[in-house]
Amino acid sequence: MATLKELAAYTGVSAAAISRILNNDPTMSVSEGTRARVLEAAGKLNYAATKSRKGRSLKCTLRIGLAEMLSPVEQLDDPYYLYLKSFVGEECTARKIEVCPLHQTEHGFAYPEETTLDGVIAIGIFTRGQIASLRERSDNVVFLDSSPDELHSDSVVINFRLGIETALSHLFAIGHTRIGFIGPEEKLDDWKQPAPELRRTLFIRYMRQRGSYDAQYLLTAPMNAGATAARLRAHIQKGAPLPTAYLTANEENAIGAVRALRESGLRVPEDVSIISFNDTPLSELIEPPLTSVSTHLREMCATAVRLVTERAPARGREQRILPQKVVIPPSLVLRDSVAPPADCIKSEMQNG
Repeated sequence: MATLKELAAYTGVSAAAISRILNNDPTMSVSEGTRARVLEAAGKLNYAATKSRKGRSLKCTLRIGLAEMLSPVEQLDDPYYLYLKSFVGEECTARKIEVCPLHQTEHGFAYPEETTLDGVIAIGIFTRGQIASLRERSDNVVFLDSSPDELHSDSVVINFRLGIETALSHLFAIGHTRIGFIGPEEKLDDWKQPAPELRRTLFIRYMRQRGSYDAQYLLTAPMNAGATAARLRAHIQKGAPLPTAYLTANEENAIGAVRALRESGLRVPEDVSIISFNDTPLSELIEPPLTSVSTHLREMCATAVRLVTERAPARGREQRILPQKVVIPPSLVLRDSVAPPADCIKSEMQNG
């Protein structure tokens, strides 16, 4: 994994400034271009340090379209999608596949008329109209991080249930029973329609099964660090009870939670542990490094690229006909934001 020092040398931005950017420091004014450069560099340096792609290229060159749910500016508020885009691009480069960005229009997606596409990778969630527009561009569409068209299209998604259960099982194993969740109550589904947020729903179900669910430990906040910090800070200031650990819907929720706890004189993980979701390159760079449910972003992207090549128009090779849905199993990456609850540590010291 890249260090702050390596990021500073690569980007020309000081290590101190990078740290404040990654932790969404509200007192720091930084341009969108600088923030994007730092976020993208974190992914690129991690890629260079952990991957070797020699001998992976295809015998022929393909051209695929890339459709994105979020604009480049919106991706700065949720870097998860920025990294999906970047990692798809890196995988395509390694395989000698040309990537053609598709531009959103009022009615769907557009690209130069003279461009012929061998397939499309669509990152995020899309309306039914947008999905129809993508299928006009190519019959070979792979949805990355959603699965709205399983009858016709490949998809790569996360096993959210396994991720939530793995994170909560770990917290219970080290002594936590008062566990909360931070994230939105609703989120758009695979067709951009409002629906209950799945991670929150799975959290509630698991905690009820363990007989440990307590609604007062639910904190509703958008997947945004600033809004999360404001809501948790207000929660603490009015004297509301805190759990000994929070599971958050994504890294932005985790970053905001850490900020609010620190500003309130509380320590992470000594007073409150934090487990994040997604595990982008940011998780290891912020302070403290976040224990995180890794969704294996690179594997998701590599799988999407593999799927789109398998159903591309045949060029001297067999072409797969039936669509596939690949569910990536997440895993828990342990870092410094989680520890046993203080009362368990105290009890162990007294018994020892």
